[in-house]
Amino acid sequence: MNNDSSASNPQELKRSMNLVSAISTVMGTVIGAGVFFKVSNVSEVTGSTSMSMLVWLLGGLISLCAGLTGAELAAALPQTGGMLVYIERAYGKLPSFLLGWAQVIVYFPASIAAKGIIFGTQVVNLFHVDAKMIVPFGIAALVSVELINFLGAKVAGAFQSITLFFKLIPLALIVIFGLLQPGGVTVSLFPVTAGSGTGGFITALGAGLLATMYAYDGWIHVGNIAGELKNPSRDLPRAITGGIIGIMVIYLAVNFVFLHTLPLNALAGNESAAMDVAGKIFGGMGGKLITIGILVSIYGTLNGYTLTGMRLPYVMAENRELPFSKYLTRLNKNQIPYVAGLFQLALAIALMFVGGFDTLTDMLVFVIWLFYTLVFVAVIVLRRREPDLPRPYKVPLYPIVPLIAILSGVFIIVSTLITQFTLAMIGIGLTILGLPVYYYMQRINNK
Repeated sequence: MNNDSSASNPQELKRSMNLVSAISTVMGTVIGAGVFFKVSNVSEVTGSTSMSMLVWLLGGLISLCAGLTGAELAAALPQTGGMLVYIERAYGKLPSFLLGWAQVIVYFPASIAAKGIIFGTQVVNLFHVDAKMIVPFGIAALVSVELINFLGAKVAGAFQSITLFFKLIPLALIVIFGLLQPGGVTVSLFPVTAGSGTGGFITALGAGLLATMYAYDGWIHVGNIAGELKNPSRDLPRAITGGIIGIMVIYLAVNFVFLHTLPLNALAGNESAAMDVAGKIFGGMGGKLITIGILVSIYGTLNGYTLTGMRLPYVMAENRELPFSKYLTRLNKNQIPYVAGLFQLALAIALMFVGGFDTLTDMLVFVIWLFYTLVFVAVIVLRRREPDLPRPYKVPLYPIVPLIAILSGVFIIVSTLITQFTLAMIGIGLTILGLPVYYYMQRINNK
């Protein structure tokens, strides 16, 4: 990855985005399927309404500190590749490659697979068909989204804009009408307690945070717009702060309605919890219409991850970092990396057969937070190593905010290792598999 290439020069980026468009980008990137479907997992692992609300609040605060920290590197290094650039600048080529490898092998395919599973689950529940059809319906969604993307970036981008509108409709209706009608459950934040059978306060807190971080995931990609903001030093922290606070308010409101409408035992482990809540609030037909809106939201999020995900193996292959690079760089007549897209699709479908929604999302969150934490540390490393690096934006309350982000990342990683050791080892193992690939490609390229 050439940090000095003219194509990546921040002076050549068109600074056309204002604060409103930046906040919209933050919220549109983050809000997806997690807010609707992580309530079942969070309710199950926390065992109480107070702990459930606490982890959603803490997840937002952690994301805020993380976003404000990562934004410093985004503003200083607004280049194609985002996190790959930050990691390489601070630690070298190998860690950067492992991040790219982890995203290609785990993060994007697992994200797509998880969304396919939850899409299939909602279709099965909506039309009351055999549960064996969950994976086939999910695969159909994945394939159809892939075909849409093969039509070109313009078509996929327009489709993303349309689904963003539908994404917000069910959220708004659930919150507004859910808050207006009397519920059967009292929800309060204090005193915070963990339910019986959760393993205690710390265990419940760690497992709950791991679940919520999937719903908040996506904030790191916001830094990629730093070079296109009219005033990044002013608008980037405002966009991240305003966007994540807005997301946190929406998530807290939605989950309050969920917890207020149905008892905790009806939500815990129930992957159709969003549909059940919608049915309780709006009645049978209204609930089905809201569920269709949620399906459109999932489909749009699936499109976004497919659109961005297939570009990563293509970029790595262009740099001759992956085996079969000459095939992964092939484009169709619409200038889409279709071989890279098919590779990603195949991995996602395979993962649908080996893991459920929560398993896949917990694994991808664990793996990506290993690298997020390295990004937070990189802010401190580069402050010391490159004090003269131009920084249009600096993280506020340095070093307190970065330290909060780092400690939060360490807590998520350690708690996952303690509570879900096997899952964590699978994620680490898949990442380490990149080592022989890296050295093999280094040898091939140096011949």
